[in-house]
Amino acid sequence: MRKYAAEIAPVIDAVHVNVHAASRAAGAKLARAHGITPGLLVDLRFALPMRPLTRQTLAAVYRYTEPAELDAELAGHLEQGTLAEDGGALRATGRTIVFIDDLYDLHAAATQRIWAGQDVRPLADLVDRVLGRSQRPRGGALEAMAPPYEPDGAPPGLLLFNRLAALRYHRADAHALSWQEAGLTARDIVTLRGGPLRERVEDETNRRAAQPYETFTEQERELLLEGLLKLA
Repeated sequence: MRKYAAEIAPVIDAVHVNVHAASRAAGAKLARAHGITPGLLVDLRFALPMRPLTRQTLAAVYRYTEPAELDAELAGHLEQGTLAEDGGALRATGRTIVFIDDLYDLHAAATQRIWAGQDVRPLADLVDRVLGRSQRPRGGALEAMAPPYEPDGAPPGLLLFNRLAALRYHRADAHALSWQEAGLTARDIVTLRGGPLRERVEDETNRRAAQPYETFTEQERELLLEGLLKLA
């Protein structure tokens, strides 16, 4: 199962990146039309409409970002009025919710265009099951980012895109737990090159990341991997 976790991780990333690439120009135009600098709002698009976030939880989501850099970006959003902070809780403002809804429409159009002719609903359902079975370490990124915001009537492509985006934080938490267990810091793991220690961290990451796939049948795992490969 560790091998499967290692194989599917870059495929999930590729599918996710492809949708962003297909919608980047339109997304920039949309941000200008709304008069905002989107920044982390794009990353948090499927979390902010569902729940407030704290600086502590965002530190887990952006664990490889320097704290001062994250604080500066949050300060910019607070000044711009795209986020509001109350009692330590960061919430999306009304203008941000409108932007996110429009961004969802843009992403829905992008997935329909680049995945034309592909039946992605079974894949969206499988990823939903993976998310539902993923462990969520307290204080981890997945706890903050899942479940994703899914408006009524959202098409399967949009559901798949955002569920995959949320699922990436399951492996991110698995990786963080693994390098922390090895006595490393975020800065250490970013600069750590190949070798026995790196191999141990990655192997332990795959062991943890395999957890939600363990109850799937071999056929279901193959369907998910092969289906995503076609989209990547």
